Amino acid sequence: MAQRKGNLMGVRADVKVLDATIRDGGLCNKFRFTDEFVTELYKTNIKSGVDYMEFGYKASRDLFNEADFGKWKFCKEEDIRSVVGDNISDMKIAVMADVGRCDYKTDFLPRSESVIDMVRVACYIHQIPAAVEMIEYLHNLGYETTCNIMAVSQANTNQLEEALAMLCDSSVDVIYLVDSYGSLYPENASDLAKTYLAAAEQSGKQVGFHGHNNQNLAFANTIETLSYGVSYLDATAQGMGRGAGNCAMELLLGFLKNPKYNLYSLLTFIEKYMLPLKASGVVWGYDLQYMFTGQLNRHPREAMTFTAENRSDYCEFYKSLLDNF
Repeated sequence: MAQRKGNLMGVRADVKVLDATIRDGGLCNKFRFTDEFVTELYKTNIKSGVDYMEFGYKASRDLFNEADFGKWKFCKEEDIRSVVGDNISDMKIAVMADVGRCDYKTDFLPRSESVIDMVRVACYIHQIPAAVEMIEYLHNLGYETTCNIMAVSQANTNQLEEALAMLCDSSVDVIYLVDSYGSLYPENASDLAKTYLAAAEQSGKQVGFHGHNNQNLAFANTIETLSYGVSYLDATAQGMGRGAGNCAMELLLGFLKNPKYNLYSLLTFIEKYMLPLKASGVVWGYDLQYMFTGQLNRHPREAMTFTAENRSDYCEFYKSLLDNF
Protein backbone atom coordinates (compact mmCIF):
# COMPACT_ATOMS: atom_id res chain seq x y z
CA MET A 1 0.00 0.00 0.00
CA ALA A 2 1.52 3.33 -1.09
CA GLN A 3 2.10 5.71 1.79
CA ARG A 4 1.47 9.42 1.79
CA LYS A 5 4.65 11.46 1.55
CA GLY A 6 4.94 14.07 4.28
CA ASN A 7 1.97 15.81 5.90
CA LEU A 8 -0.10 18.98 5.68
CA MET A 9 2.38 20.97 7.77
CA GLY A 10 5.49 19.67 6.05
CA VAL A 11 7.76 21.30 3.49
CA ARG A 12 8.96 19.05 0.68
CA ALA A 13 12.08 20.10 -1.19
CA ASP A 14 11.03 18.12 -4.28
CA VAL A 15 7.90 20.20 -4.89
CA LYS A 16 7.96 22.53 -7.90
CA VAL A 17 5.14 24.91 -8.85
CA LEU A 18 4.58 25.71 -12.52
CA ASP A 19 2.46 28.65 -13.66
CA ALA A 20 0.56 27.79 -16.86
CA THR A 21 -1.58 30.95 -17.03
CA ILE A 22 -0.28 32.18 -20.39
CA ARG A 23 -0.29 28.73 -22.01
CA ASP A 24 -3.55 27.18 -20.78
CA GLY A 25 -5.19 30.56 -20.24
CA GLY A 26 -4.17 31.54 -23.75
CA LEU A 27 -6.67 28.98 -25.03
CA CYS A 28 -9.39 31.32 -23.72
CA ASN A 29 -8.31 34.44 -25.65
CA LYS A 30 -6.20 33.08 -28.55
CA PHE A 31 -3.06 34.05 -26.62
CA ARG A 32 -3.81 37.75 -27.01
CA PHE A 33 -2.36 39.01 -23.74
CA THR A 34 -0.89 42.47 -23.57
CA ASP A 35 2.86 42.78 -23.11
CA GLU A 36 2.17 44.51 -19.80
CA PHE A 37 0.06 41.56 -18.58
CA VAL A 38 2.77 39.01 -19.40
CA THR A 39 5.58 41.14 -17.96
CA GLU A 40 3.72 41.76 -14.72
CA LEU A 41 2.82 38.07 -14.41
CA TYR A 42 6.50 37.21 -14.88
CA LYS A 43 7.47 39.62 -12.09
CA THR A 44 4.63 38.33 -9.91
CA ASN A 45 5.68 34.71 -10.32
CA ILE A 46 9.24 35.56 -9.29
CA LYS A 47 8.02 37.39 -6.19
CA SER A 48 5.62 34.54 -5.41
CA GLY A 49 8.37 31.92 -5.46
CA VAL A 50 6.97 30.06 -8.48
CA ASP A 51 9.54 27.61 -9.86
CA TYR A 52 8.59 27.55 -13.57
CA MET A 53 6.60 29.89 -15.80
CA GLU A 54 5.17 28.43 -19.00
CA PHE A 55 4.94 31.14 -21.65
CA GLY A 56 2.80 29.31 -24.19
CA TYR A 57 3.15 26.96 -27.12
CA LYS A 58 5.85 26.47 -29.72
CA ALA A 59 3.24 25.88 -32.43
CA SER A 60 4.08 25.36 -36.08
CA ARG A 61 3.81 28.53 -38.13
CA ASP A 62 3.07 26.33 -41.15
CA LEU A 63 0.05 24.72 -39.47
CA PHE A 64 -1.26 27.84 -37.70
CA ASN A 65 -1.72 31.31 -39.17
CA GLU A 66 0.20 33.78 -37.02
CA ALA A 67 -2.38 36.49 -37.73
CA ASP A 68 -5.07 34.42 -35.99
CA PHE A 69 -3.28 34.28 -32.63
CA GLY A 70 -1.25 36.29 -30.17
CA LYS A 71 2.51 35.77 -29.98
CA TRP A 72 2.37 33.22 -27.13
CA LYS A 73 0.96 30.58 -29.46
CA PHE A 74 4.42 30.53 -31.05
CA CYS A 75 6.82 31.68 -28.28
CA LYS A 76 9.58 33.02 -30.48
CA GLU A 77 12.85 33.46 -28.65
CA GLU A 78 12.88 37.23 -29.17
CA ASP A 79 9.33 37.57 -27.78
CA ILE A 80 10.22 35.74 -24.57
CA ARG A 81 13.44 37.73 -24.22
CA SER A 82 11.49 40.98 -24.62
CA VAL A 83 9.83 40.10 -21.31
CA VAL A 84 12.54 38.25 -19.37
CA GLY A 85 15.83 39.52 -20.82
CA ASP A 86 18.37 36.89 -19.79
CA ASN A 87 16.06 35.81 -16.93
CA ILE A 88 18.49 36.44 -14.10
CA SER A 89 15.92 35.11 -11.59
CA ASP A 90 15.78 31.65 -10.00
CA MET A 91 12.54 30.92 -11.86
CA LYS A 92 12.85 28.77 -14.97
CA ILE A 93 11.12 29.37 -18.31
CA ALA A 94 9.02 26.65 -19.95
CA VAL A 95 7.12 26.25 -23.23
CA MET A 96 4.84 23.49 -24.50
CA ALA A 97 5.21 21.66 -27.81
CA ASP A 98 2.39 19.41 -29.07
CA VAL A 99 3.36 16.26 -30.94
CA GLY A 100 2.40 16.78 -34.58
CA ARG A 101 1.72 20.50 -34.17
CA CYS A 102 5.23 21.91 -33.89
CA ASP A 103 8.40 22.17 -35.94
CA TYR A 104 10.76 21.17 -33.17
CA LYS A 105 13.73 20.47 -35.43
CA THR A 106 13.76 24.05 -36.73
CA ASP A 107 12.12 26.14 -33.99
CA PHE A 108 14.36 25.32 -31.02
CA LEU A 109 17.82 26.78 -30.54
CA PRO A 110 20.39 24.84 -28.52
CA ARG A 111 19.64 25.39 -24.83
CA SER A 112 22.91 27.31 -24.43
CA GLU A 113 21.59 29.96 -26.84
CA SER A 114 18.03 30.10 -25.52
CA VAL A 115 16.37 31.63 -22.47
CA ILE A 116 14.02 28.60 -22.35
CA ASP A 117 14.90 25.99 -19.70
CA MET A 118 12.17 23.37 -20.11
CA VAL A 119 10.13 22.01 -23.02
CA ARG A 120 6.89 20.23 -22.11
CA VAL A 121 6.03 17.69 -24.81
CA ALA A 122 2.26 17.08 -24.96
CA CYS A 123 0.80 14.02 -26.63
CA TYR A 124 -2.02 11.51 -26.61
CA ILE A 125 -1.15 8.00 -25.56
CA HIS A 126 -0.96 6.64 -29.12
CA GLN A 127 1.67 9.30 -29.89
CA ILE A 128 4.19 8.18 -27.27
CA PRO A 129 6.76 6.91 -29.81
CA ALA A 130 6.73 10.33 -31.54
CA ALA A 131 6.90 12.05 -28.14
CA VAL A 132 9.97 10.01 -27.17
CA GLU A 133 11.67 11.02 -30.43
CA MET A 134 10.99 14.69 -29.62
CA ILE A 135 12.15 14.29 -26.04
CA GLU A 136 15.48 12.78 -27.12
CA TYR A 137 16.04 15.55 -29.66
CA LEU A 138 15.28 18.29 -27.12
CA HIS A 139 17.28 16.56 -24.38
CA ASN A 140 20.28 16.47 -26.72
CA LEU A 141 19.86 20.23 -27.25
CA GLY A 142 20.23 20.58 -23.47
CA TYR A 143 16.63 21.20 -22.33
CA GLU A 144 14.81 19.83 -19.34
CA THR A 145 11.84 17.87 -20.71
CA THR A 146 8.47 16.66 -19.55
CA CYS A 147 5.95 14.40 -21.23
CA ASN A 148 2.34 15.41 -20.62
CA ILE A 149 0.11 12.47 -21.60
CA MET A 150 -3.27 14.02 -22.36
CA ALA A 151 -6.71 12.42 -21.87
CA VAL A 152 -5.23 9.65 -19.74
CA SER A 153 -8.67 9.07 -18.20
CA GLN A 154 -9.66 7.37 -21.46
CA ALA A 155 -6.54 5.19 -21.82
CA ASN A 156 -6.66 1.52 -20.86
CA THR A 157 -4.32 -0.04 -18.31
CA ASN A 158 -2.16 -1.88 -20.83
CA GLN A 159 -1.67 1.23 -22.95
CA LEU A 160 -0.68 3.25 -19.90
CA GLU A 161 1.80 0.65 -18.63
CA GLU A 162 3.45 0.46 -22.07
CA ALA A 163 3.58 4.26 -22.35
CA LEU A 164 5.14 4.64 -18.90
CA ALA A 165 7.70 1.93 -19.65
CA MET A 166 8.73 3.73 -22.86
CA LEU A 167 9.02 7.06 -21.07
CA CYS A 168 11.02 5.56 -18.22
CA ASP A 169 13.50 4.25 -20.81
CA SER A 170 13.76 7.74 -22.34
CA SER A 171 15.67 10.86 -21.27
CA VAL A 172 12.52 12.62 -20.05
CA ASP A 173 12.83 14.34 -16.66
CA VAL A 174 9.18 14.59 -15.59
CA ILE A 175 6.14 12.49 -16.55
CA TYR A 176 2.86 14.38 -16.17
CA LEU A 177 -0.47 12.91 -15.17
CA VAL A 178 -2.94 15.15 -17.03
CA ASP A 179 -6.66 15.25 -16.24
CA SER A 180 -7.58 16.78 -19.60
CA TYR A 181 -11.32 16.28 -19.21
CA GLY A 182 -11.60 17.17 -15.53
CA SER A 183 -13.13 13.74 -15.00
CA LEU A 184 -10.90 12.41 -12.20
CA TYR A 185 -11.78 12.27 -8.52
CA PRO A 186 -9.23 12.24 -5.70
CA GLU A 187 -9.56 8.44 -5.39
CA ASN A 188 -8.74 7.57 -9.01
CA ALA A 189 -6.35 10.53 -9.42
CA SER A 190 -4.29 9.16 -6.53
CA ASP A 191 -4.48 5.60 -7.92
CA LEU A 192 -3.13 6.84 -11.25
CA ALA A 193 -0.49 8.91 -9.47
CA LYS A 194 0.70 5.79 -7.64
CA THR A 195 0.98 3.96 -10.98
CA TYR A 196 3.05 6.81 -12.45
CA LEU A 197 5.20 7.10 -9.33
CA ALA A 198 5.90 3.37 -9.15
CA ALA A 199 7.20 3.45 -12.71
CA ALA A 200 9.04 6.76 -12.39
CA GLU A 201 10.84 6.07 -9.12
CA GLN A 202 12.62 3.03 -10.59
CA SER A 203 14.14 5.19 -13.33
CA GLY A 204 14.85 8.38 -11.40
CA LYS A 205 12.01 10.39 -12.98
CA GLN A 206 9.72 12.90 -11.32
CA VAL A 207 5.94 12.99 -11.71
CA GLY A 208 3.74 16.04 -12.28
CA PHE A 209 -0.02 16.71 -12.19
CA HIS A 210 -2.10 19.03 -14.38
CA GLY A 211 -5.76 19.27 -13.42
CA HIS A 212 -8.89 20.73 -15.01
CA ASN A 213 -11.74 22.05 -12.94
CA ASN A 214 -14.84 20.59 -14.64
CA GLN A 215 -16.06 19.13 -11.35
CA ASN A 216 -14.48 21.71 -9.04
CA LEU A 217 -11.79 19.14 -8.19
CA ALA A 218 -8.62 20.51 -9.82
CA PHE A 219 -7.22 21.74 -6.49
CA ALA A 220 -8.39 18.67 -4.56
CA ASN A 221 -6.81 16.33 -7.13
CA THR A 222 -3.60 18.37 -7.15
CA ILE A 223 -3.04 18.16 -3.40
CA GLU A 224 -4.18 14.52 -3.28
CA THR A 225 -1.63 13.46 -5.90
CA LEU A 226 0.95 15.68 -4.18
CA SER A 227 0.35 13.78 -0.94
CA TYR A 228 1.49 10.51 -2.55
CA GLY A 229 4.67 11.94 -4.01
CA VAL A 230 3.80 13.89 -7.17
CA SER A 231 6.13 16.88 -7.11
CA TYR A 232 5.54 19.08 -10.19
CA LEU A 233 2.28 20.96 -9.74
CA ASP A 234 0.57 23.07 -12.41
CA ALA A 235 -1.65 26.01 -11.53
CA THR A 236 -2.90 29.24 -13.09
CA ALA A 237 -3.92 32.65 -11.77
CA GLN A 238 -7.60 32.43 -10.80
CA GLY A 239 -7.66 29.02 -12.47
CA MET A 240 -7.58 30.59 -15.95
CA GLY A 241 -7.46 27.85 -18.56
CA ARG A 242 -9.35 26.10 -21.31
CA GLY A 243 -13.01 25.57 -20.53
CA ALA A 244 -13.50 25.06 -16.80
CA GLY A 245 -9.91 26.10 -16.18
CA ASN A 246 -7.21 24.68 -13.92
CA CYS A 247 -6.07 24.50 -10.33
CA ALA A 248 -6.05 28.07 -9.02
CA MET A 249 -2.58 29.30 -8.16
CA GLU A 250 -3.91 31.26 -5.19
CA LEU A 251 -5.32 28.04 -3.69
CA LEU A 252 -2.08 26.16 -4.22
CA LEU A 253 0.25 28.87 -2.88
CA GLY A 254 -2.04 29.34 0.10
CA PHE A 255 -1.87 25.60 0.79
CA LEU A 256 1.86 24.95 0.43
CA LYS A 257 3.72 25.56 3.69
CA ASN A 258 7.11 26.33 2.15
CA PRO A 259 7.91 29.93 3.15
CA LYS A 260 9.39 30.55 -0.33
CA TYR A 261 5.82 30.74 -1.69
CA ASN A 262 4.13 34.09 -1.19
CA LEU A 263 0.49 34.91 -1.87
CA TYR A 264 0.48 38.70 -1.63
CA SER A 265 2.07 39.53 -4.97
CA LEU A 266 -0.35 37.19 -6.72
CA LEU A 267 -3.34 38.84 -5.05
CA THR A 268 -2.13 42.23 -6.28
CA PHE A 269 -1.78 40.81 -9.81
CA ILE A 270 -5.30 39.37 -9.64
CA GLU A 271 -6.72 42.74 -8.59
CA LYS A 272 -4.87 44.72 -11.25
CA TYR A 273 -4.92 42.30 -14.19
CA MET A 274 -7.12 39.21 -13.80
CA LEU A 275 -10.30 41.03 -12.75
CA PRO A 276 -10.13 43.47 -15.69
CA LEU A 277 -9.39 40.56 -18.04
CA LYS A 278 -12.53 38.75 -16.91
CA ALA A 279 -14.53 42.00 -17.05
CA SER A 280 -13.40 42.46 -20.66
CA GLY A 281 -15.33 39.32 -21.62
CA VAL A 282 -12.70 36.56 -21.53
CA VAL A 283 -14.55 33.50 -20.22
CA TRP A 284 -13.28 30.53 -18.21
CA GLY A 285 -14.20 28.61 -15.09
CA TYR A 286 -16.58 26.04 -13.67
CA ASP A 287 -20.09 25.91 -15.08
CA LEU A 288 -22.71 23.19 -15.45
CA GLN A 289 -21.88 22.39 -19.07
CA TYR A 290 -18.30 21.57 -18.06
CA MET A 291 -19.51 19.50 -15.13
CA PHE A 292 -21.50 17.35 -17.58
CA THR A 293 -18.53 16.63 -19.85
CA GLY A 294 -16.33 15.97 -16.82
CA GLN A 295 -18.81 13.49 -15.35
CA LEU A 296 -19.11 11.77 -18.74
CA ASN A 297 -15.30 11.71 -19.23
CA ARG A 298 -15.33 13.42 -22.60
CA HIS A 299 -13.59 16.34 -24.28
CA PRO A 300 -15.18 19.69 -23.32
CA ARG A 301 -15.42 20.94 -26.94
CA GLU A 302 -19.24 20.73 -26.98
CA ALA A 303 -19.39 22.56 -23.64
CA MET A 304 -17.06 25.23 -25.03
CA THR A 305 -19.40 25.73 -27.99
CA PHE A 306 -22.36 25.90 -25.58
CA THR A 307 -20.50 28.60 -23.63
CA ALA A 308 -19.53 30.57 -26.75
CA GLU A 309 -23.17 30.62 -27.85
CA ASN A 310 -24.27 32.03 -24.45
CA ARG A 311 -26.70 29.16 -24.01
CA SER A 312 -28.31 28.32 -20.68
CA ASP A 313 -30.57 25.39 -21.66
CA TYR A 314 -28.63 23.01 -19.45
CA CYS A 315 -31.25 20.23 -19.45
CA GLU A 316 -31.38 20.11 -23.23
CA PHE A 317 -27.62 20.13 -23.48
CA TYR A 318 -27.27 17.34 -20.92
CA LYS A 319 -29.82 15.23 -22.80
CA SER A 320 -27.94 15.76 -26.07
CA LEU A 321 -24.69 14.60 -24.43
CA LEU A 322 -26.39 11.48 -23.07
CA ASP A 323 -27.96 10.76 -26.48
CA ASN A 324 -24.47 10.79 -28.02
CA PHE A 325 -22.69 9.00 -25.19
